[in-house]
Amino acid sequence: MLEQSGHVEVVGEAGDGDVAVRQARALRPDVVLMDVRMPGTDGITATEAIVRDGLAEVVALTTFDLDEYVVGMVRAGAAGFLLKSVGAAELVDAVRRVAAGEGVLAPEVTRRLLDAVAGRASLDRAADVPGPDRGEDPRLAALTVRERDVLAGLGEGLSNAQLAERLVVSPTTVKSHVSHVLAKLGVRSRLQAGVLARDLLG
Repeated sequence: MLEQSGHVEVVGEAGDGDVAVRQARALRPDVVLMDVRMPGTDGITATEAIVRDGLAEVVALTTFDLDEYVVGMVRAGAAGFLLKSVGAAELVDAVRRVAAGEGVLAPEVTRRLLDAVAGRASLDRAADVPGPDRGEDPRLAALTVRERDVLAGLGEGLSNAQLAERLVVSPTTVKSHVSHVLAKLGVRSRLQAGVLARDLLG
């Protein structure tokens, strides 16, 4: 679907996670579409390696089972999730948005995913933040009022364009705020920030 669109160049393919990591190191793609479940090295381990080394942004392809695989992909730093049934136009749009620095979530599952993983202690540990019963996270206290507004929007699964409209600022300004929020919270992705927003802001 990506090749047929004429808008996205496919630079490589991989049948398992180990090959995916090697290909990402060699080819340096902007975006990796990662199957959550693969033979050999799974998608979670491969995503963690790719994100940790700054090789590419990763979008998980899933049948959307609410299980440890999905939580694991969030912890690993995936930039978003798409259903395997996604259409060609949506797939191309998602790849382009992630390449531009946004996160993507299949609209059918955005709120459901955030609700499902927000309370998981495993995600708290992965993001290295205290749980709600341990007081306000100092990194949350370090956010400006505008950055808290941006974080709240990430918790709703809003795109940069939607955040810009809500806050009456430019998408470029939103992108800058998002970067600051991620850095201050010490998380790898918009999705992780969105999950923390649900935990910390309610």
